[in-house]
Amino acid sequence: MEFLSSPAFWVALGQIIIIDILLGGDNAVVIALACRRLPPAQRTKGIIWGTAGAIVLRVVLIAFAMTLLNLPFLKLVGALLLIWIGVKLLAPDEEGHGNIAASDRLFAAIKTIVVADLVMSVDNVIAIAGAAQNAGEHSLLLVILGLLISIPIIVWGSQLVIKLMERFPAIITAGGMLLGWIAGGMLVTDPAFANPDQWQWVFKLPQSDILRYGASVVGALLVLLIGKYAATRRGGEAAHAASGKPSSHTA
Repeated sequence: MEFLSSPAFWVALGQIIIIDILLGGDNAVVIALACRRLPPAQRTKGIIWGTAGAIVLRVVLIAFAMTLLNLPFLKLVGALLLIWIGVKLLAPDEEGHGNIAASDRLFAAIKTIVVADLVMSVDNVIAIAGAAQNAGEHSLLLVILGLLISIPIIVWGSQLVIKLMERFPAIITAGGMLLGWIAGGMLVTDPAFANPDQWQWVFKLPQSDILRYGASVVGALLVLLIGKYAATRRGGEAAHAASGKPSSHTA
């Protein structure tokens, strides 16, 4: 139990919970839509069993992802994906949930929740696997704890979380930068760059805390700059569309 006194454990756990809350808002919407036609007596069962199935499936996926991140260049790919996810968080596309089918049967609703969560969980899986990497041998325990803590917040407190994000946009910005921070640290610790005995044709990075922190800062700032630029550009396009004038880059 010595790991409980490790600051790195609690920092990583906090990161996982934040990631789950920021990226898991859609999951609460999916649960509500899938169960909306169930009889009231079965609705709670659908929510509980659907969420439980989604949690188990996600733990398996994250454990698999953490194993894969030990292969060369996959951390590089994961870091690039995390930067993209962070930018999307700062400059989101307008997406609906009209393709989520409701059902009046309990098993069908549970299946809808689990399948939809699987499809929507790619960003969560990559981000959580990256955050958990810093915890070493206790990474899977971190994943399970983070999910168990954050799922009730997402399911039962989603409206509060959404209102807080709307009232304090800085929460979204900080979340996007957190993903960039994780991406930077993940990239420079890729085995292809960190292992001097293998893949010797690849340029090696001298591993140190300064390198990891520096890369994390660069990743966070990169997500912030690209995300703000994308949001500004998207806002300009929306303004042009509303005024009926073609945007300059489409002329």
